[in-house]
Amino acid sequence: MSILDRYVARNFIVGYIIAAAVSVGLCVVIDLFVNLGEFAEQADLGPWEVIRNIFIYYGIQSSLYFRDFAGMITVIAAVFSLGKMTRNNELIAVMASGVSLKRVIAPIVVLAMLLTGLLVVDQEIIIPRLAHRLIRPPDAKPGDELYDIWYMVDGKGSLICTKRFEEKTQTMIKPYIIRRREIAPTRWEVVGRIEAEKATYNEKTGGWDLTGGVYLRISGIDHNKATQKLEAIAFYETDLTPAAIPMRQQEGYKSLLSSRQLSALARHRGTRMKDQADLILQKHSRVTDPIINMVMLMVALPVLVCRDPKAMKSAIMISFGVTLSCIIVSFICKILATEMFFDQIRPELWAWGPVFIFLPIAFIEIDSMKT
Repeated sequence: MSILDRYVARNFIVGYIIAAAVSVGLCVVIDLFVNLGEFAEQADLGPWEVIRNIFIYYGIQSSLYFRDFAGMITVIAAVFSLGKMTRNNELIAVMASGVSLKRVIAPIVVLAMLLTGLLVVDQEIIIPRLAHRLIRPPDAKPGDELYDIWYMVDGKGSLICTKRFEEKTQTMIKPYIIRRREIAPTRWEVVGRIEAEKATYNEKTGGWDLTGGVYLRISGIDHNKATQKLEAIAFYETDLTPAAIPMRQQEGYKSLLSSRQLSALARHRGTRMKDQADLILQKHSRVTDPIINMVMLMVALPVLVCRDPKAMKSAIMISFGVTLSCIIVSFICKILATEMFFDQIRPELWAWGPVFIFLPIAFIEIDSMKT
């Protein structure tokens, strides 16, 4: 690595750290201002405990803020790096020495690709492990929540219901489970139901210990003439864990899942077309989001390598305008991805739409860059 590469790389990394701290910090300050009253309700715990809860809450929420602003952070870091070189007339000196400006921005592109890996790690590893805590309201005391569950689908296709789930004790009161088996891609058949006084989650066995559990087995296609057998049951094995229950109660929880979890959920989600479309959109977005972030950078870089310090302000505005338009188009495509057009839903096409639109623009910008 040459001295110039190290210099450009150092400026970019410093800009990236500053941009990430400012972007995430700004989100934290705005959200704290809105939810300060929620934290004030915990005043009986003492000031230090409230401050501790605030730090823990926003420390966890920062993973979401970074995911949402990762692309913009990269562009801001590039603006910081190249803007500093333009202000000091360093790009003119570099060109006078015979070095192409494409060679100057090469370290930025390589580092941006490596830092995009942080987004992948955040989305695929960190956020899924913190998902059950990310959906908690600011004033929630961990372990004290109560939920009702209505027809929540587990990995076996069964429907789980309970009027009261106590997160602190990991117990469902009077659960009602409808056992089903898939007989066709869009058809399910009820094979039995489970009732119990309560069900307590057993971490060692990965299932629910049933107290007073009874399984009513139904055999036969015609349920009116079907044979019903009553059996005692003490355990129900399922992939539905206490951590997954509050998460799946929230709208949009699928954005908190990893690709592996989305694939598993897609196999047992049911027959609702919009749910399937949303799952497909999320799976493709895991691939397209890092690509779009890189495309935004590639579109902005040729504009930023201007040699005249007086033109730097307009270059920054243009780069931010293009970046913002890419973000807006991506947002609109994700909204329309689950809607039906011409009697069809094509979420994968909408997920890749921004890439198809802005990737050619990025190549044209790079190719037309004056070096």
